[in-house]
Amino acid sequence: MTYSSTPELTATCWTSAGNIAPLSNPETSPIPIGERLAAIASTGWAGFGLVHDDLVAARDTIGFSGLRRLIDQAGFRHVEVELLNNWWDESRSHEWGPQFDLLLDAAETLGARFIKVGTAFSEPLDDLDFLVEPLRRLTTEASKRGTRVALEPMPFSMVGSLPAAAGLMRSVDMPECGLVVDYWHVFRAGTSLDELSRSLTADQVFGVELNDADADIKGTLFEDTRDNRRLCGEGDQDVTGFITTLQAIGFKGPWGVEILSKQHRTRPVREALESAYSTALSCFPA
Repeated sequence: MTYSSTPELTATCWTSAGNIAPLSNPETSPIPIGERLAAIASTGWAGFGLVHDDLVAARDTIGFSGLRRLIDQAGFRHVEVELLNNWWDESRSHEWGPQFDLLLDAAETLGARFIKVGTAFSEPLDDLDFLVEPLRRLTTEASKRGTRVALEPMPFSMVGSLPAAAGLMRSVDMPECGLVVDYWHVFRAGTSLDELSRSLTADQVFGVELNDADADIKGTLFEDTRDNRRLCGEGDQDVTGFITTLQAIGFKGPWGVEILSKQHRTRPVREALESAYSTALSCFPA
């Protein structure tokens, strides 16, 4: 297959993290940051993401300025930082406030495109109005530091679907506040590609994450998303259809690839990155 223009792909945090999973304590990758970035750069990626605990480790060793030098030397064009939770609860600001400060520092120094935020695990809520003002506050602070806020809806969280999240963005009504559209969370929420297309506008989409999955859910939704993702094109989902749907909306990239699985975590990092890159690229229309 040939491409008129090769898409820019970014290795989201878990794709390059090695043998560590979400909700580990801490979530720090066992791979030294220099080795990790070298593996990402050598396998064709245009950028990468890091979680909060990775950023703490980087700050406390080489510093964000040292990390920025590695980014510039490798020629990465895109950086993402994540994940902030509980930001709507002022009674817990002593917990999330310092985390947000670190993410702001990292985003400013590293040139991150956005700070990814999530919501608590729960049944999806119908009324999301209570999130509007907290999101506006976060977005105002992020914009002062030259970055944006991107909310990722998940079917096992308070903001459970992309249509609901798009409605929330319309209520927030700030150009620096948008969404991360993870294909896994689209199909596991039962959102069709037609529904996705009708719900979203290009200006709302700050990031897109590609992956694949079997038709059947194994364990809880969270266990399934953490342990059973498939490489793009190797599961039962319509990855190419998802890509063309986002292209038709007007999204131009870069395209994140988020592979989370027991199998992926145990592979050597360079091999894991090569497989994630080549399979994702093969799903783009010629």
